[in-house]
Amino acid sequence: MQDLERGLPAAALDWLQTIVLDDKLAVLAAFSGAARRVGKAAVEVADRGVWGADELARAWILLRAYPGVTPDELWAHGDNRERQAVLKALPLLPEPERFEALAVEACRSNVLTVFEAIACENPYPQRHFSELSWNHMVLKAAFNGVALTRILGLAERCNPELARMAADFAAERRAARRPVPDDLSLVLKGPVP
Repeated sequence: MQDLERGLPAAALDWLQTIVLDDKLAVLAAFSGAARRVGKAAVEVADRGVWGADELARAWILLRAYPGVTPDELWAHGDNRERQAVLKALPLLPEPERFEALAVEACRSNVLTVFEAIACENPYPQRHFSELSWNHMVLKAAFNGVALTRILGLAERCNPELARMAADFAAERRAARRPVPDDLSLVLKGPVP
């Protein structure tokens, strides 16, 4: 929580302190209106990549209002920026494993920034995804040109099935005369065949 607060200007923190956290409607209004109040400036968050100021504020709101307001309901009604904030906040919540279904659903998003919010610089998948969900996320990142080095825990979670899937993906790309991502070697544990 302190890492989140460090990235916000004093005026934003002052505004956040005025939110009545046990009033669900006030929380929802503040969550959706955070970008207007704090802006979207890029902020480096220790060990978690770059967040927008609005994402920091929204994560702060979710963490303080939970369980009165849940990630699932914020996700269901959120725009892309709001969804990104929910995903980035998941590992900070108590019992984060409860939200695996939401995180896996986020990996199916066709909105790259939403996908990156769960797949990149986020410890949640490394800690909570099943092997199947992990493998699909990594392959989707490779398919979409997302640098695999942005996936936390990649080396630790590599597995034979992921290596097989990555080899098949590389073969399909070559057969279609399309480039094979260089960083696929991280999954194959050696040079791309």
